[in-house]
Amino acid sequence: MRRKDREITELPEIAAILERAKILHLGLNDEGCPYVVPLHYGYGMEEGRLTLFCHGAKEGHKLDLIRRDSRVFAEIDTDVRLIPAGDRACSYGSAYASLMCRGEAVILTDPAEKTEALRILMKTQTGRDFAITERLAETVSVIRIDVHEYSAKARRMPD
Repeated sequence: MRRKDREITELPEIAAILERAKILHLGLNDEGCPYVVPLHYGYGMEEGRLTLFCHGAKEGHKLDLIRRDSRVFAEIDTDVRLIPAGDRACSYGSAYASLMCRGEAVILTDPAEKTEALRILMKTQTGRDFAITERLAETVSVIRIDVHEYSAKARRMPD
């Protein structure tokens, strides 16, 4: 990371970014060209190991790409606000907090694992616990992203 002064390494701060943000941008390899799709997500963090969960239709381009190449890149951002600079165009900037991840996508097939992943996703998105049935989980595809490495950073609003 070039801007070490903006790096976030504390797990509670990283979890706070994951809680505040609601959209994950998932990057996939589409025959040598990047393909990025925005998705709602859920996450789990155990001993510093991050796992992300997404859901969507049971068929489509995203799933086809994952089946061909399961390596993925995810970007999550939140708290984006303009930092004004009056009449100096090049002095404008943005405050933000972000997380970038490399990992491997797995399309879940086990009904119990899909159900738990959807429960986690709904908790992340709404802050509420929902009872997810296997019947409900069967209606969607669920993707688990096993994150191999991640980095987080933030630029705060000036005082």
